[in-house]
Amino acid sequence: MARPSKPLLSRERIVDAALAVVDAEGLSALSTRRLAAELGVSGPSLYNHFASKDDILDAVADRVVGEADLSMFGTCDWQEALVRWARSYRAALAAHPNIVPVVPRGPGRRPASLAMADAVFGCLTGAGWPPAHATRIGALMRYFIAGSALGSFARGFLDDPGVYEGSYPHLGQAHLLADHRERVDEGAFETGLRALVDGLALQYDTAVDTAPPATARPLTRDLPG
Repeated sequence: MARPSKPLLSRERIVDAALAVVDAEGLSALSTRRLAAELGVSGPSLYNHFASKDDILDAVADRVVGEADLSMFGTCDWQEALVRWARSYRAALAAHPNIVPVVPRGPGRRPASLAMADAVFGCLTGAGWPPAHATRIGALMRYFIAGSALGSFARGFLDDPGVYEGSYPHLGQAHLLADHRERVDEGAFETGLRALVDGLALQYDTAVDTAPPATARPLTRDLPG
């Protein structure tokens, strides 16, 4: 039997193509028609693998989440683990910023996102954090990391000093920020990350001492991922 002239359609090929479109042109550019054209197939054939466009976007988001490193959990203390994980997770999201708005929908049935939620929650509860606190910390970290990967604060300033002179007396150097985007944005992330983790460390003893007996684990939808 002759080999097919084109590779067989698969979930992996669909996700690869969808991620390429989203990376290059943004979420608004992705449609099932566009995706079918990129893959050289008919539109209905996509539904043999995904129920809807939203399902495709879920899989794309999970592909990106899966690029984050989880190997630090269980190998160091909870503070260092959170720091190392947050850096890796942000790097994964920052490499694909156009898909970031889809990520905060929650883990749902996404395997990589659920694995991340499980790792973070397990690390925190294993370190003694009560389950309710661990859930909130996971959500807090997710909000912070995803928000920092959405875009560049520094790049949001124009390089025209005339825009800021006079009306904004404290922004006299704002027109220079875009040229130092990486230093500003990376520095802001590191400052915030350290503030979060150090602040949590200050709350640890009180949280552990005053926590009521655990009766049930928090809902999956509240976990990070």
